[in-house]
Amino acid sequence: MIVKLWPDGTPHSISIPSLQERPIQAGNQMKFTGVVNPEIHIYQAPKVKATGTAVVICPGGGYEHITFTKEGEEIAQWFNEHGITGIVLKYRLPSDSIMEDKSMGPLIDAQEALRIVRRNADTWGIDKTKIGVMGFSAGGHLASTLSTQCDERIYVPTDSTSARPDFTILVYPVISMMTPITHAGSRFHLLGDSPDTASILRFSNDLHVSSNTPPTFLVHSTDDGVVSVENSVLYFKALRTYNVKSDMRLYHTGGHGFGLAKNGKTECEWPGECLRWMKECGF
Repeated sequence: MIVKLWPDGTPHSISIPSLQERPIQAGNQMKFTGVVNPEIHIYQAPKVKATGTAVVICPGGGYEHITFTKEGEEIAQWFNEHGITGIVLKYRLPSDSIMEDKSMGPLIDAQEALRIVRRNADTWGIDKTKIGVMGFSAGGHLASTLSTQCDERIYVPTDSTSARPDFTILVYPVISMMTPITHAGSRFHLLGDSPDTASILRFSNDLHVSSNTPPTFLVHSTDDGVVSVENSVLYFKALRTYNVKSDMRLYHTGGHGFGLAKNGKTECEWPGECLRWMKECGF
């Protein structure tokens, strides 16, 4: 099932009818660029297994494209195997041509996605208190931005439904916009070539952790040559400072972009560890 986020018009957007979404097929993997009409793809858990838990999944791609299959669809299907509804967010990528403020576009979509899921929880067989967010790489930046800025009023919602995730899962996430820790490509696409200090600080999400930040599970490999493991370490330290229930798995190998890690190496343990953590937390 696919649900459009903004059937009545996207807030703070610029309409350019000639712009179209572009799918990129590479073998059995699908990516998207130029997303103009964001949507959520809902993979409902089988009724015989359903736990009531749901996860909104933010695929990565450096805020340049969306790695839809590997970090979206495959993750949702894996969650389904364990009675969890997976909801893949195809969010708008930052663009001055279609957004009044490109740094806010993805977060506006993420907030609305959480609200849509919570509004429709009863219909979709979801527990309103068990709706999490998950993000990979730049999608991890979006998920952690939502987790720390869910109450930011960056558009006018139709009702008072909360956009706060009940828990957060971050896999090799971009967290900081500070050099040299940040991922340069994600920062460039989100904030531009020469962002001001205020923007850098606003989107360095370890600086915005509070006691209201959702419980969080982090995964990273120490040999990640694309997004430094220091991103996860900074976020974990901030969570501990505020006594937010959190756990982190660091692996010696894995590099970047391993998804479900079906390679038999040490990082392939993270999905099972994640499920155990969710169960321990009551999700």
